[in-house]
Amino acid sequence: MDILERNRILTELQDQLASGEITIGEAVRRLRKDVTGLQQARFAQMCKLSLRALRQLEHDESNPTVQTLNSVFNPFGMQVGIVPRNSR
Repeated sequence: MDILERNRILTELQDQLASGEITIGEAVRRLRKDVTGLQQARFAQMCKLSLRALRQLEHDESNPTVQTLNSVFNPFGMQVGIVPRNSR
């Protein structure tokens, strides 16, 4: 994957997260699979998470801390923050 494709995916995921189109778990799973191509065990190790914690996060079955989320998003140059809600 070249840098342009990587940046396109990252921007798309940021937009989808901000608009509520996808969950955090879906975003994490896409980052892992589409950007890194890593298996869950290796990605969890890279992020200093247990495999169980990553699995729960990807399936939206956990209530992760900001620190946990930042450990997953940091390798992609992202961090958790507060954004304005979209007007509907």
